[in-house]
Amino acid sequence: MTKFGELISVQKPVLIDFYAELSDAETTVETLRSVAAALGDRAKVIKIDINKNEVLADALRVKGNPTFMIYKNGEMKWRQTGYQDANTLIGLVQQYF
Repeated sequence: MTKFGELISVQKPVLIDFYAELSDAETTVETLRSVAAALGDRAKVIKIDINKNEVLADALRVKGNPTFMIYKNGEMKWRQTGYQDANTLIGLVQQYF
């Protein structure tokens, strides 16, 4: 939890993908690579396995898979459960530059 606080307490937007290894994680990997490439160093893109981080997932009430969140300065700005395409995620993150 402390590390998570450090991850999200930065001035640039942080896009987080909460996923489960058992589901179709490969689809979101390619999507997130595209998002990270498009945003460069203006944002952080992070994947968190909910099965390996159950305490965090429970604390954030992550129930669906995947669940995407955008944080900036430690504050959640956006959250959505379900697949999102790269262009949608890029547009959402760019709103918080």
